[in-house]
Amino acid sequence: MTVGRPVEFWPTAEIRAALENDDLGVWQRIVAAIKRDPFGRTARQVEEILETTRPYGVSRAISEVLERSREHLEANERAEVGRHVHLLLDRSGLGEHEFASRIGVPAEDFATYLRGTVSPPASLMIRMGRLSERFATMRNQNQG
Repeated sequence: MTVGRPVEFWPTAEIRAALENDDLGVWQRIVAAIKRDPFGRTARQVEEILETTRPYGVSRAISEVLERSREHLEANERAEVGRHVHLLLDRSGLGEHEFASRIGVPAEDFATYLRGTVSPPASLMIRMGRLSERFATMRNQNQG
């Protein structure tokens, strides 16, 4: 095993061997790599290994780390999108219901975007950006 190299550069065979051994320190390095990038190369390699074989002892724990790391990342991404939607709404100067109506979605759906529980499709993000820009520009022209 290449102890000095970051886990992200290990070949799949090396990760498989590491998972099959009882070396907690190496498992922790793999877990740390998964947490850093839950959809990255190491995570994909581990996912592939877990689909084809079940390394003794650690497979369930590593599988849970992979699943929870991905869930955590996705929740953070939804929250970030929610913050961006808030910025677009605030910039527009419109109320929530008016903004939702003008982008063509029910107010309840728009509220889920603001809370970050659901992420809108990319096309809707573009529509929101355009609406926000249009109303911000109009507001600035009226003030000038």
